[in-house]
Amino acid sequence: MGEKSSVQLGVIGALFLSVASSVSIVICNKALMSNLGFKFATTLTSWHLMVTYCTLHVALRLNFFENKPIDMKTVMLFGILNGISIGFLNLSLGFNSIGFYQMTKLAIIPFTVLLETIFLKKQFSRNVKLSLLVLLIGVGIASITDLQLNLVGTILSVLAIITTCVGQILTNTIQKRLSISSTQLLYQSAPFQATVLFITGPVVDQYLTKQNVFASTYSPIILAFIVLSCLIAVSVNFSTFLVIGKTSPVTYQVLGHLKTCLVLGFGYTLLHDPFTSRNIIGILVAIIGMGLYSYFCTLEHKMKQAANLLSMSLVNKGKDDKSPLLPGKNTSHQDKDNHEANKKDSLFKV
Repeated sequence: MGEKSSVQLGVIGALFLSVASSVSIVICNKALMSNLGFKFATTLTSWHLMVTYCTLHVALRLNFFENKPIDMKTVMLFGILNGISIGFLNLSLGFNSIGFYQMTKLAIIPFTVLLETIFLKKQFSRNVKLSLLVLLIGVGIASITDLQLNLVGTILSVLAIITTCVGQILTNTIQKRLSISSTQLLYQSAPFQATVLFITGPVVDQYLTKQNVFASTYSPIILAFIVLSCLIAVSVNFSTFLVIGKTSPVTYQVLGHLKTCLVLGFGYTLLHDPFTSRNIIGILVAIIGMGLYSYFCTLEHKMKQAANLLSMSLVNKGKDDKSPLLPGKNTSHQDKDNHEANKKDSLFKV
């Protein structure tokens, strides 16, 4: 019982860390990019991953976790895929309107469900699917304002959806099949993600912003926010792998939409961003969807546990029913035969 409660506390802690760190980095990066004019998102992400790797390397040296060797080809392809997915998401934002970019992020959940159903044979109940639909409708109402389509932007969005879904599914699958922790996987894959983004980031950012990241002005306040963003990113990256490993890619995406609602709320209360009745209705609908998703997932998990316990008890009962009765009968017959034999022996002796 204690082990079960500790696992639940671990999941809750991972979810809380993910929400807190993600909302913090969004606020930090918004100040860095909107107010201070540092708009090089892809290059900044490569720095995030470099700092994450360096932090984990120090933690490894201090024996906070053990390094477990993983097949180099697997971890390299995984790291490159995740780096590419980040690049595609940033390009999708650059080539599309904000509304269409939000649609791209919303499409990740149904596409993840589709991929897991086809390739991993995972079953999603009707109640879970309906709760996800309510969630997506709510987030769509709250965040989507305009939908402007163009061919290049649409292709980039499709590529972003595919690479993001596959990357998150692999994050969960690799941890479970290779019996490694989220920290071990992040430590070994971060250098490859960082390398991909460090090479492509300046090119992508220059194409999107028409500015050179290395020719930009780095004032003390900009440097301070960059350092702060990198430090927060360590928690973001760590909690991302932790949540996906402990729960599922779909649950992580649901959590991501909770962050979207929180960011909208913080933007209104702290930064005085425009907020309409449509935003409020959308957030409320999304929260209802999240609540339903959490309720149905918890209910189905408990039902699955109860079914497993029942099947185990039936198996044990079957073993108990088979073993004690037959030996008892055989023993009584054997005692009777021994008694008759002893009786005959005594007659012959007389």
